[in-house]
Amino acid sequence: MLQVDDFLEETTTMQTLDEMRDRMLLTTDQHAQIGAWITRARTPEGIMAMPPSLWRKLELASVLLNIDGDLSQPPALHSDYQ
Repeated sequence: MLQVDDFLEETTTMQTLDEMRDRMLLTTDQHAQIGAWITRARTPEGIMAMPPSLWRKLELASVLLNIDGDLSQPPALHSDYQ
């Protein structure tokens, strides 16, 4: 049974893949193949077993999207209130 945490993680992953596709860092076909692989794999170990050609595309798109850079930055502290 799909847990809430699993659903949120999968949703975030798909949003990231969608952004990669929308920014033309992945083709529609690569997006579909990677999304299907991640959905089927369901574990970090399963994801790491992704075919090397897809893994390279995902890795390059992640670098170009600066995912690691975003994760190393502190959260933005801004307010809509003045």
